This record gives sequence, structure tokens and C-alpha cells, in this order.
Amino acid sequence: MNLLQTQGLTLAIGGRQVCEVLDLAVEAGQCWALLGRNGVGKTTLLHCLAGLRRADAGKRLLDGDDMARLIPRHIARRVGVLFQQQEDAFPGTVMETALIGRHPYLKSWQWESEQDQQLALDALKQLQIDHLAERQVDTLSGGERQRLALATLLTQRPRLLLLDEPSNHLDIHQQITVLELLTRWAAQAEHACLMTLHDINLATRFCSHALLLFGHGEVVTGTTEEILTEQNLERLYLHPIQKVAGEWGQAFLPL
Repeated sequence: MNLLQTQGLTLAIGGRQVCEVLDLAVEAGQCWALLGRNGVGKTTLLHCLAGLRRADAGKRLLDGDDMARLIPRHIARRVGVLFQQQEDAFPGTVMETALIGRHPYLKSWQWESEQDQQLALDALKQLQIDHLAERQVDTLSGGERQRLALATLLTQRPRLLLLDEPSNHLDIHQQITVLELLTRWAAQAEHACLMTLHDINLATRFCSHALLLFGHGEVVTGTTEEILTEQNLERLYLHPIQKVAGEWGQAFLPL
């Protein structure tokens, strides 16, 4: 089952071609890495896939429905988006922020139910920050705020997560913990995840598929086993790369 599909998607920004005639199919149970050099348009493409930016041509389909015909509330019930930077326009607690994830399901002026509260608490526990539930958001560290953003998305309960650098601000232990959580979540029958990453080895270890943005519109997609090769990665990053064998499988080192 394709949760997200593009047909002939073409996108440019500032005179730079991000992708051209991209046909992509993200199926339930898959976890995708979006890789490329700085400035090639990874974030722009992610926002386009989420319906936050118009494409120049082509279609984006959610569960087979044309995204252009869906209202934002219905898109938000299906897709959760993590931005690179978290902005808190108003003061609030960690719990209040997590509950923002329930807004697509609430009517005007409707308060969150006990069930909504429990969903938020469960998500905070999964990200190991439930002990911070009553803390003000502006007192959190960068890593705590990043985990709160992810907890808010889990509270939202979408089927598809589009994540822009989910490992940002996290130490090594938390990077592994969070990515293990996300891959377990994506492996569930009706979920999928697509994330931009800078670390090739995190993509190799945790993602089943990858989308490589080379610039000038060129894109390569496939399983990580097929397309994460020394040749592709050297061309992708314009830097020599060596593959080594490790306990968790193959890893790539810059030379």
C-alpha cells in the first residue's frame, strides 16, 4: 500500500532544479532516508511532499487521494512534519505542547479529552520526557525540545512522518534511541517514515530505502542496500568515501 506517491513531480527553487519528473512510492512499513549535499533542496522537497509548498508540475497522492484536493486538516490527520527549527510563539508546558498534536481532530473551541491527554502522555513516555510534562518549553535544552517535537507528532497519530533532521541536537545515545523508536513505528503495518539525514551511517543502519538528491534535478531512489554504494555516495557528496564492514553491517567513512 502506497501511503505517499508522486507522479512526475517537478520542483525548483531560486533557479535551482530540485527534482524533475520524480516518481516516488513510499509504502507502509518502509523508512526512507533523503540524502544530499547542503543546498540541493532536501528541505524544500520534504515541504513539498507534505503539501506545504506547491510543485511546479506533477501530482502528490496520499493513500491514492490527490493532495491538491484535500483540506489541510485532513492532510494533518495523515501526515506529521518535523521542521529543522522548533519555534514556540506562546509560552506553554511540555504537556500543552504535545497536545498540539491533537488539534487536527478538534472542533473550534473544543478542549482535549482525557483520551487526548493519555495519548500525549504515552508519547512523552516513548521519548523519555514524561517527567518534564509540567516544565515550561522555554526551559528545555535543544535535545529535550527535539524529543518534544517528535512526541507531538506521535500524539498526532499520523500514518506518515516527514522528518527534517530528526537527530538534530541529540547526543549519540539519544540519536540511536530515537531512530530505533522511529523505525519500530514505521515497521508497523500502516505506517511509514521519510527523513532527511546528514549522517550516511544512520541512514544505512536505520532506513530501508533512500532518495538521493544530486542537484540539477537528478534523483536516484531504491533500497539502501542497492543505492548506498561508494560510487553513488562519492558522486552525491563530491568527496571520496570508503566502505567498511562493521558489527551492524556496512558503514561509510570519508577519506
